[in-house]
This record gives sequence, C-alpha cells and structure tokens, in this order.
Amino acid sequence: MDLLPSEEQLELLSAASEFLTDQQPIRTLRDRAGQDCAVDRAQWAAGCDIGLLTLGLAEEYGGSGRPLDDEALLFRELGGQLAPGPYIAGALGARVAAACGDAQLAARIGSGEEWVGLAELRGDGEIGPDRVKGTFDLVDAADCDHLLLVTEEGAALLPPPAAEQVTRVEAIDPGTRLATTTLAATEPTHWVPAETERLADRALVLSAAMLAGLAEATSELATEHAATREQFGRPIGVNQAVKHACVDMAVRAEAAVSQALFASVSVSSARQDVRFQLLAAKSVAGRAAIDNAASCIQLHGGMGFTAEHDTHLYLKRAHVLDHLFAEPADVLAELLTQGAAQ
Repeated sequence: MDLLPSEEQLELLSAASEFLTDQQPIRTLRDRAGQDCAVDRAQWAAGCDIGLLTLGLAEEYGGSGRPLDDEALLFRELGGQLAPGPYIAGALGARVAAACGDAQLAARIGSGEEWVGLAELRGDGEIGPDRVKGTFDLVDAADCDHLLLVTEEGAALLPPPAAEQVTRVEAIDPGTRLATTTLAATEPTHWVPAETERLADRALVLSAAMLAGLAEATSELATEHAATREQFGRPIGVNQAVKHACVDMAVRAEAAVSQALFASVSVSSARQDVRFQLLAAKSVAGRAAIDNAASCIQLHGGMGFTAEHDTHLYLKRAHVLDHLFAEPADVLAELLTQGAAQ
C-alpha cells in the first residue's frame, strides 16, 4: 500500500501551509493569550474559505468530497503549525449537520459563519438522541453557536449553554480555551447514530493526525537547531548523544505519521481491524508528540526552557490533543486488549 502523498495532495498541503504561515503564525498564540478566543474571527473565516473545514464534506453540502486520508494529511499540517481554533469540532460539526440533511447549517459551519466548540463528558452522564446530561469539559467553545459531542454511540450538536453556566478553566496551552459546564436534560438539535456514520472513528484519525504533525514539526525544529547551533566551533549535531536523540525523534515522527495515515485508510476501506488501527494511531502519535516535544526542549538547552521560545508551546499542545476523544491510559488499555485478542 502506497502511503506517500500524491502530487495533488502535496499541492493541497502547500496551500494550507502557506495560508497558516501567513495568517496564523505561532506568534498569534501569544498575541491573543489574554483574549476569550484563541483565533481571530476574520482569520477563521479566511481559513474556511479555502476549505480547511470542508475538505471531506460531500460536494452537495459545500465540501470538496475528498477521502479521509486527504483530511488526515490536512490535519497533520494543522497540528504541525500549532494552528489555533476548533478545527476538528468544526469539520465534524459540519458533517453531523450534513448527515442530518441540514444543508444550510453545514454550509454555515463550513464557511465559518457559525462556530462549533467541542464538549467532552467527564464522569457519569448521558448522551443520546433524545437528551444529553452531565458535566462536560468545553474545548475552544467561547462564544460558539453549537457544541459537538462525540461518543461511540453517536455524535450530537447542542445549543451552547448560557454564559452563567460556564466556568472558565486556565489551559496550559495558550492556543486552547478550556471551560466546564453541567447540562441537565438538554435535547440535541442534531444526532447521528454510530450505525449511520462512526464519527468517533474520524475524530480519532484527525486528532492522531494533528499529533503526528506536531511530532514531525518538533523533530525538524530540533534537527535544524542541532545543525546550526555551534559550541566550541562545531555544530552540536556532531555529538553522538545529540545525533541519537534527533534520530529517535525522526523515527517516532515517521511511525506516528504512517500509523495515522494507515488508520485513515482503514476507516475508508472498512478493515476488520479498524478499531485496533485507530487505537494504535492515537497511542503512537500521542506518545511521539509528547516525547518529541520534550526532547526538542532539552536539545535547545537553557533557551528551550524559556517562555519566550516556541518549543514549550508544542509540548503543551501535545498534552491537550492527547486527551481529546479518549484518555491515553484508556486507549493503551484497549489497544493491548485488542492486540491480545488478535
């Protein structure tokens, strides 16, 4: 199986990379650190205009109708660029609306006119087609128009809670906004059962792809530093310990990208071991992103530990993404069970 990107896919990635570098550079994470929303609405709409949320959405709903592996490549780029904003929630939210036949809402979400934040159940609760209740963590849901809930049973769109029901939580990542809320018997506006489409699988693929992109970015950042930073008249990369660390990072990044892309193909082709591949993608990519970011900080020495340097931003984002849609310990436990069964 050829997992290398095609020429058309490379053109797509180039366009996305150029937009993100120009419109959402890493410095914007610091510029907007004290604001309610991590991304400017105008910049968000501009990203939506080039199809960042609708690449995999059917053409009749305003999307490009591209396969999941194309979406995975795009989200790999988003992760590597530390792009702020609820990209996964927006892409899946538009898909929920489309699956329910609400073409107008799908178009409004896809164009950036309406905002979708992510909600994740913590502890006991209930998520179903008739009602939702429980305590939820909200991710990038400030001033959102809808909340997206994703479970193994299905996915739902909800109206956002009133401001007085939301308690803001300080996030370690300056590019992420966190909050909590408790919902009592709220009826979803849209519901897609897992029998219709397993959006939880797509969520795992896209989050793993973002983590894989982050692992790649920190590997490249560390390698570049090792080649240009000099001590005693020589690049630090000539030292064996630094060489080995850079190679380990490259191997972890390659494994994360390959597994994330294979998981996307597994979903599209309905492989029998799709659950195993999804869990492996999330686990491998999450570990690679965190370990690479930590190694990148170490290889940058004293300046890597300063708040002014970008390296710590990758580690903070990696920890946030690693906890989305499934807790790392739960993913690993189920993965080991799946592996033993095979």
